[in-house]
Amino acid sequence: MLRQPLQTVVTPQLARSARLGLHGTMHELIRTNDLILLGAVEALLESAGLDCLVADQHISALEGMIGAFPRRLLVREADKRRARALLVEAGYGAELRDE
Repeated sequence: MLRQPLQTVVTPQLARSARLGLHGTMHELIRTNDLILLGAVEALLESAGLDCLVADQHISALEGMIGAFPRRLLVREADKRRARALLVEAGYGAELRDE
């Protein structure tokens, strides 16, 4: 029986992550179902020059947005302290995950 080689599926998010170098150790800043909060924090981080990645957004869409799978906002491990300080200063400190 002939087997087809496995094909790697490259989603736009994976391509962006690779381009930004977001493939090393990541730190989870926030886990939430609040899309407004995620958008605001993502914009804040990007305006400060910190790259971030929203994980689990595709599974959240597949499960019908019922809230069973919250999305996670990740930053590079090296940017963790700066990102956390920025979010505390902006008033999002209560949303941060424990270190």
